[in-house]
Amino acid sequence: MRMLSHVQALLQALGDRKGINRFGDFSAPLDESLIHVALDLSGRPHLSYDLQIPTQRVGTYDTQLVEHFFQSMVNTSGMTLHIRQQLAGKNSHHIIEATFKAFARALRQATEYDLRRRGSIPSSKGVLSRV
Repeated sequence: MRMLSHVQALLQALGDRKGINRFGDFSAPLDESLIHVALDLSGRPHLSYDLQIPTQRVGTYDTQLVEHFFQSMVNTSGMTLHIRQQLAGKNSHHIIEATFKAFARALRQATEYDLRRRGSIPSSKGVLSRV
């Protein structure tokens, strides 16, 4: 049996993207940190990343891997993703945790089925796919 990566599994689950919201937007506060994530499952890969993580490591975790993870996610999935640290955040762990929580909530919002779309593709062009 062939194992799918997380991104491949996401793409397979989305299929032709009929009926989904397409857009997701969430701000996650975690103690002193506030992170905002907005995304579009457009098929056009773009990452706008603006986090100031003050340390190079959290335990043994290299904090540079956060941006690398999201760049890989964007490149493979074709999503447009904006990540912003909103005025607050001093603790590296809190910044990173809030980022992943905001991303998860925004992704859930974007992938939820919208009954008002009646199964249509959420695009004026009629297609959402990788360019």
